[in-house]
Amino acid sequence: MSSTLQPDHDDAGVYRTLLESTQAIPWRIDWASARFTYIGPQIERVLGWPQGSWQTVDDWATRIHPEDRQKTVDCCVSQSLEGVDHEADYRALTADGDYVWIRDVVHVIRHADGSVDCLVGFMFDISERKRAEDKILQLQKELEALSYRDALTGVANRRMFDRILDVEWGKARALAQPLSLVIVDIDFFKQYNDRYGHPQGDACLKEVARVLDRAAARTRDLCARLGGEEFALVLPATDEAAALAVARRCAQQLARAALPHAASNVAEVVTCSMGVATIVPGSQDTPGALIDLADARLYRAKAAGRNRIAGSAG
Repeated sequence: MSSTLQPDHDDAGVYRTLLESTQAIPWRIDWASARFTYIGPQIERVLGWPQGSWQTVDDWATRIHPEDRQKTVDCCVSQSLEGVDHEADYRALTADGDYVWIRDVVHVIRHADGSVDCLVGFMFDISERKRAEDKILQLQKELEALSYRDALTGVANRRMFDRILDVEWGKARALAQPLSLVIVDIDFFKQYNDRYGHPQGDACLKEVARVLDRAAARTRDLCARLGGEEFALVLPATDEAAALAVARRCAQQLARAALPHAASNVAEVVTCSMGVATIVPGSQDTPGALIDLADARLYRAKAAGRNRIAGSAG
């Protein structure tokens, strides 16, 4: 027994039913007239505009967000002229004045001579996807911000210090301006931890960071924790006299905080030793040289008895 498959005269109707039962919005535009010859009824559910209101490409273009309109139209026209299938994401205006993110997937149909016959495609509502992507981007930004912050004290970490020092170094060299660095070390911090315990030691680090951050008050000044009980202040466009003044302000404010330190050999409260270095970077200089100079002066301050500031003169 055999049978012959007969053509189904209702194929067009079946295909339309299938198209109109999907979440995507099918459409067709005649290239010569720039008019819609079809758009799926799903458009009313997604954007609210009546199916019959989509007559020409102008109806499509004017319903694109003004910020997205020109680049979307230009992209679609240029790609279509070249016969290239393409996609476009844009915000589409709804009938009630809101915007919905749409992804338009466009296929170019050509005549036998290569000229464009029509464009066919699907519109997809990608608003939920965009919201998820935006949330991910925001989380990524927050994570990036956190990656530059010391988790305990909230000031910049070593990674941020290195990055900012490089940037400020380049600016200082280009403008022939002084760049100053203050490296700060809490005196007898190990003994502080031994006496008061690590939780109280963490509280001490937070308070010292707060004091230093407030002392480095200008927008471009940076307070960073380099690790352990060591901090740094990057002071752009600051000569040594001004940098020493900032260091003295740090010492004064820390003295006013009066954090008890019974295990210190130099005072009854928490104190710091500081090394101050300033340079107008030349073409042969490196940021590492400034760090080494400030470190050497910090060592000198500690060797001289701690609880003091060492610059070029002492």
